[in-house]
Amino acid sequence: MSVRGRIVRISGPLVVAEGMKGVQMYEMVRVGEEGLIGEVTRIRGDEAYIQVYESTSGLKPGEPVEGTGAPLSVELGPGLLGTIYDGVQRPLPRIAEVIAEKAPHRRMFIERGVNVPALDRERKWTFHPGDPDTGRKPAPGDTVNPGDVLGWVQETSIITHKVMVPPGVHGRLKWLAAEGDYTVEDVIAEVEVDGETRGIRMMHRWPVRVPRPYKVKLDPSEPLITGMRIIDTFFPMAKGGTGAIPGGFGTGKTVTLHSLAQWSAARVVIYIGCGERGNEMTEVLVRFPQYTDPWTGKPLMDRTILIANTSNMPVAAREASIYVGVTLAEYYRDMGYDVLLVADSTSRWAEALREIAGRLEEMPAEEGYPSYLASRLAEFYERAGRVEALGSPERLGSVTIVGAVSPPGGDFTEPVTSHTKRFIRVFWALDTKLAYSRHYPAINWIISYSAYVDLVEDWWHKNVDPRWRSYRDEAMEILMREDELMEIVRLVGTESLEERDKLILDAARLIKDGFLKQNAFDPIDAFSPPEKQFKLLQMIIDYYRKARELVEKGATVAQIREAVGRLYVDMAKAKFDIPNDRLDLIDELRAKVLKALESLEARLG
Repeated sequence: MSVRGRIVRISGPLVVAEGMKGVQMYEMVRVGEEGLIGEVTRIRGDEAYIQVYESTSGLKPGEPVEGTGAPLSVELGPGLLGTIYDGVQRPLPRIAEVIAEKAPHRRMFIERGVNVPALDRERKWTFHPGDPDTGRKPAPGDTVNPGDVLGWVQETSIITHKVMVPPGVHGRLKWLAAEGDYTVEDVIAEVEVDGETRGIRMMHRWPVRVPRPYKVKLDPSEPLITGMRIIDTFFPMAKGGTGAIPGGFGTGKTVTLHSLAQWSAARVVIYIGCGERGNEMTEVLVRFPQYTDPWTGKPLMDRTILIANTSNMPVAAREASIYVGVTLAEYYRDMGYDVLLVADSTSRWAEALREIAGRLEEMPAEEGYPSYLASRLAEFYERAGRVEALGSPERLGSVTIVGAVSPPGGDFTEPVTSHTKRFIRVFWALDTKLAYSRHYPAINWIISYSAYVDLVEDWWHKNVDPRWRSYRDEAMEILMREDELMEIVRLVGTESLEERDKLILDAARLIKDGFLKQNAFDPIDAFSPPEKQFKLLQMIIDYYRKARELVEKGATVAQIREAVGRLYVDMAKAKFDIPNDRLDLIDELRAKVLKALESLEARLG
C-alpha cells in the first residue's frame, strides 16, 4: 500500500511532507495535484524531505504527496537509441507532441506533470529467439540465469539489441516466444522461479543509483580511438577508463566533447548535457541527427542517446541525469558493447548538490559544497570499467566515462576539479592561453596525463607499429625540453641558445603545428586514424633525429631549414593536405625530407 502525506513546506526544489511514515530513502514519490516527480532524500520522524525534479512554482502546503513504493528507476529495452530524454528519462519529443496537442497554435515550454513513458508502448519490434552471435536458442526446461540472452531485436541499423534475463531472475525456462512482432510490454518468455511463473518482457526497470551487476571487472587494455592526435598518441583513453576535461570558459570543452561523441570508436554513445546553456545543447540536438557515424557510415543517432538537462531546467534533475545516463550505459555494456558516456558538465551537477544541501541545512564543506561531494564523484566514476557481463554466452563490454569540469576562472585547485582528479586516470587539462592563441584542441601537454599509456602500448605495437612508444616518448621529451628552454628564451632571447637547443625549439614547433593542432571542422583533419597519427609523428621525429646528427657535425638550424625549404611547410600541413586513405603520400614526403637532409650532409663533407 502506498504512503500518502501532505506538503508542509516548500523551499525551491525541496519539499517537506508530513504523514509519510513508512516511506523509504530514495523512494520515488508523486508531489502535488499534478503528480510531479520527486525523490526522498531525508526522513525525520514522519516527515520526508523530497527533492523535486520539476518546477515547484505554484505548489501549496496541504497538497498531497504519494509514494510509489519504488526507487527512481529507468526503463530499459529497445527504443532507447536515437531518443532525446530529459534528466529523469522523459522523452522530450513525445512530451512536445503531447503539449502541442493541447495548444497546436502556440509555442510553449515543456510543461510539468506530463507523464509520458520512456519507451514507446505501441511500437512493435521483430523478436528473434536465440543469441545473434552464436545462434544458440534456449529451450524449455533449460535453467536460465541473470544476463542469459533469450533473443534479439534490430534496434537500429547499427545496434542489435539483446533481450536478456533481468538481474535477480534465476529459474527454469518454461516457454520462449517464437519469432514475431511484439511490444516492449508483451511477454516473450516465462521462467519458473521458486515455484512461481514469472513473465519476461523485452523491457524491465532498474534503479539508477544501484550499479548493474557483472561477473568480473577486467583491466582496460584496448585504447578508445578518438581520432584526436593529442589524445590517442600522447594521453590515450582506454575502453572502460575514466577521464576528465577541465577548462575555463572558451577553452573548447564542448567542441572536444562533441568530437569524442562523434568520432570515438565506441559502439554506443550517451551524451549528457548537465546544466549547460540551452544554446549549446540546442547545437547538439540539431547537429547530431545530421552526422554520419564514421565507423559504419550510418546515421550517428543510430548509436546515440541524448540526455538534455539545461541550466534553465529544474536544478535537482541534474543529479538524476548523471545516474540515468550511467545506468543506460551499463545496460548496453551488459550486451557486450563498448559504451562512451560524456557528461557536460559535472561542475553543474556539483552545484546542484550544493544547492540542495543548502536547502536541507546541511553543514557545508569547502566552498559551500557538501561534505559528501567526493564520495558522490567516486560513486559515479567507479561505475566505469571493462567487465565480463553476467550470463551466457560470454560477453565483454565496457563503460568509458569522460566528464567535463568547469572550474570558475580556470582554477584547477577548486573542489570539483581536485576531487575529480582522485578518481580518474586521464586528465586532459584545457589551457586558456592555448585557446586564446588559437591552438585547438587546447589541451596542455605539460600538466595533462594518462595512466593508460603502458596498458595500451601492446595494442599500438600489434596493430599499428612496434616503434610507437619510442616515437611517442621522444616527442614528449622534446615538448618538455622546449618548455624549459622557453624560460631562458624569455630572459636572453633565442640567439644565445646553442644550436642543439634551437633545434629543440624548431622540432617542438613542428610537433605543435603539424601534429597537436587539429581542426575539428576540417573534412580531413577532424578525424585522424591511428595509422596516420603514427606516420605523421614518425615523419617529424625522423626529421628531428637526422637534423640532430647534422647539428652534431657542425650544421646550423638555419642551414637545415634552408636545405629542407618548402618541405618544412608541407610537413606541417600534411595533416589536412593528405587524405586519410593516402598514407603512402606521408611516406613519400618523409623520404623527400630525409633526402634533402642527406644532401646537406654530403655538402658538409
